[in-house]
Amino acid sequence: MSLPAVTQRRIRTNGIELNIAEAGEGPLVLLLHGFPESWYSWRHQFAPLAAAGYHVVAPDMRGYGKSDRPHQIEAYNQVEVVNDVLGLVSALGYEQAVVIGHDWGAPTAWAAALHHPQVFRAVGALSVPFMPRLPVAPMAMMRAVFAGQFFYQLYFFEPGVAEAEFEADIRTSLKKFLVMAGGETDLSKLAPKAEGDDMLSSLPDPETLPGWLSEVDLDFYAAEFARSGMRGPLNYYRNHDLTWELTEGAPQQIAQPAFFIAGSNDGVVMMAAAAIEAMPHFVTDLRINKMIPNIGHWTQQEAPEAVNGAILEFLKALDA
Repeated sequence: MSLPAVTQRRIRTNGIELNIAEAGEGPLVLLLHGFPESWYSWRHQFAPLAAAGYHVVAPDMRGYGKSDRPHQIEAYNQVEVVNDVLGLVSALGYEQAVVIGHDWGAPTAWAAALHHPQVFRAVGALSVPFMPRLPVAPMAMMRAVFAGQFFYQLYFFEPGVAEAEFEADIRTSLKKFLVMAGGETDLSKLAPKAEGDDMLSSLPDPETLPGWLSEVDLDFYAAEFARSGMRGPLNYYRNHDLTWELTEGAPQQIAQPAFFIAGSNDGVVMMAAAAIEAMPHFVTDLRINKMIPNIGHWTQQEAPEAVNGAILEFLKALDA
């Protein structure tokens, strides 16, 4: 899949190589994707940001696409992932960058700004708000909160289980998962799952795709995951506790200019309502805090014009 004026290459960083897609020249803006996506989830952002005078770079995160995919589960903790992003800045010839993330890319972007404020001059996040380090280990808390219930992150935790389910028919699996989390799906009408259920079998197989996801888009994602497999992407979920252990004593506040954008129908937003409400206390220069109505989890794909407008507004004020 090629986009006009978007090129790809591999860059050495933090002991591995990441595939990056890039466009434009000027100050560096890094776009970090989430699960289960790729650089391609930012396809609508390259042209407008490059036209505004920025060097836009979206990596395949470690484990994804054409990037390296270390085998060890522990290699996907957020300290290592942040170091990948940190290394990209200097590898691309810059001293500073704006970092923006969606889904798993959002906590990576927040952590990059939190731990390396001298490098990341501003930060933005889609869907997942900033949350300071918990006082207790995350997995124990999740197991207590969701005791006796199905919770996708607990399901993803056991190595090999979710891989087998997703990879049995990767295109159908991705179609179900992506459409399920989009704004067109009423999550309250999905059949409740029991603790021992799987992720996908009870989800409907959509007969048609929503407007934001074409057959070509789905084909691209399916080909990427057919190549890379799902182990690396799922390993991000298996490192909650290790990341927590490695970040003891982490700062609690982000002082750089920041923005947050999410969809009103996003299931993550529903779960994180308290964190969103508390975020201005921890992100002290939160310049945009925007909810886009009637869209779900795939923020920059479902509402590219609104997202691009907010990002450009933020960048313009930053560089005025």
